[in-house]
Amino acid sequence: MLLDPNSDPFGEQSPMLVRKPLQLMGGRFRFDSNSRELLRLVDAAYEGLPSHRLSARPPNLRVSLLLAPRRQAARRRHAINRLEPPPLAMIHGAGFLGGTTAESNAVVMSVREGAALVVVSPDMLRSSYHARYELIEFAVFTLASRAQRLVPLHAACVGLGGQGILIMGPSGAGKSTVALHCLLAGFDFLSEDSVFVAPEPMLATGVSNFLHVRPESLGWLGKSREAALIAKSPVIQRRSGVKKFELDLRRERFHLAKSPLTIVATVFLSPQSAGGRPLLRPLSKAHLRARLALDQAYGASQPRWRPFSNKLSHLAAFELRRGGHPFEAVEALRSFFAQQYDEPQRRVPLPGPYR
Repeated sequence: MLLDPNSDPFGEQSPMLVRKPLQLMGGRFRFDSNSRELLRLVDAAYEGLPSHRLSARPPNLRVSLLLAPRRQAARRRHAINRLEPPPLAMIHGAGFLGGTTAESNAVVMSVREGAALVVVSPDMLRSSYHARYELIEFAVFTLASRAQRLVPLHAACVGLGGQGILIMGPSGAGKSTVALHCLLAGFDFLSEDSVFVAPEPMLATGVSNFLHVRPESLGWLGKSREAALIAKSPVIQRRSGVKKFELDLRRERFHLAKSPLTIVATVFLSPQSAGGRPLLRPLSKAHLRARLALDQAYGASQPRWRPFSNKLSHLAAFELRRGGHPFEAVEALRSFFAQQYDEPQRRVPLPGPYR
């Protein structure tokens, strides 16, 4: 039976599909939607990930996904520019955070209520990467971090034996490349780009679903099985125009961090060559704080930044300079774990170029 639009102007009586809860980033997320396609995007992003807990009582968080009705004007505008959907404009007020575009795409979040509303236009749904990355993951990251007062970082994170290292640097500095080679060498993988830290225990969480690899990075892997696997992955295009392979880490036997990692060190990537010297150069507390303020402008504006940065300043910090091959960086990080934390030298069969 079709409802009279005047009797339900907000669509509150529309039937909703509900996905079973997912334990993500320390929170217990429930997703509901009026579209099976949108719920499939949720599965594509989060199904099969390790369940991370940061407390005995995970917050209950809800994300509603609505597929907006098609609008003829929006369809005509999209036909003019088919390359990518328009970017989000950030908004806030009255206790809400979010973003919106001119074509019925929006994210609205109430941290107090632990809830988010994501509205996706049919045109945006055609760009499944942007719908997932810029709308759904934006809502999940923001709710999880704000509800648990986590510090958000633009960083990669890998580890061994439950200990983790933050890898920082601007976009294009090589975080994904170092993370890739750590992954292939048997490290625990937490995230390549976004890390969230609980300041008191210094526990880091993230979403270890995908790794994005530039085509030129395959040259380091030669004709190995791993290079072929990455080359068969879907290709996504960033807003900057950079194209990358999107490797789904859940489809292979990679070591994804089964629980949050305890941060024990920070590494800042440097474009400088080591020139035969050790790749890891220790940083002073003053240098660490200066680099943090420069690299983490958004995180530094968050309420829990001060206790986080104070604790981080008492941990090891390094600049990681470039060697002749990315695997040299992997070995430098492995040696740090072995020397400082008595981490057993866990190894896996190395990909072709490393043998």
